Parts: sequence; C-alpha cells; structure tokens
Amino acid sequence: MSDTTTTKVFLRGLQIAPRKVRVVIDQIRGKPVQEALDALQFITKLGAGPVRKLLDSAIANARFNHGMDVDALYIKTATVDQADMLKRWTPRAQGRATKILKKNSHVMLELGVK
Repeated sequence: MSDTTTTKVFLRGLQIAPRKVRVVIDQIRGKPVQEALDALQFITKLGAGPVRKLLDSAIANARFNHGMDVDALYIKTATVDQADMLKRWTPRAQGRATKILKKNSHVMLELGVK
C-alpha cells in the first residue's frame, strides 16, 4: 500500500448541464466525506445521484488502493467543467430552425487526508 495523501476520480460525459451539477458540487466542496455523503442524501437535484456514486468510488479507491483512513478524508478539490455538446435542431415558425444545445459535464473530485 502506498501512503499518498490524495486520490482523484473523474466522471466524464455526464449528461447534465454543468451549471446544474455545480449547484450540488458547491454544497459538498471542502467537507469531510461523511458529512458530504449525508448532504448528498437529502439534495433533491438531479446531479446528486451521479455525484454520490462518484464520491463512493473515490472513498473506495482511497481505502483499498491507497490505504487511506476513511474517517480522515475530506473533499479537497471538486470541479465541474463543460464537456462536448450535442447539437440538435427544432423547427420554428415560417420554416426556420433554431439550435438546441444539450450540454454535458466533466466532474472531478480529489480527496485528501486531514
């Protein structure tokens, strides 16, 4: 087992707009992992489910791959970036068409030890 002090996990191509996922991420950034899991359980936003699964994966990686103490973990860094957009068209009046941009997100969590 290595004794690293951080572990990173990525969720790429999440089909939720970044501004919607940032609302969830902003509520857990900097918190201990147990407190973040408790908060995610009661957040009713659509992005809370995938972020909780990502946090569970990060905790498992830290515990089994890096030998970190789970009780001492906290969310050191949490970012949401925009991924590729799906570009679609919808018909409008008088034969025109307008764009629909379906935005996707990249989420990154980094856990550290206090």
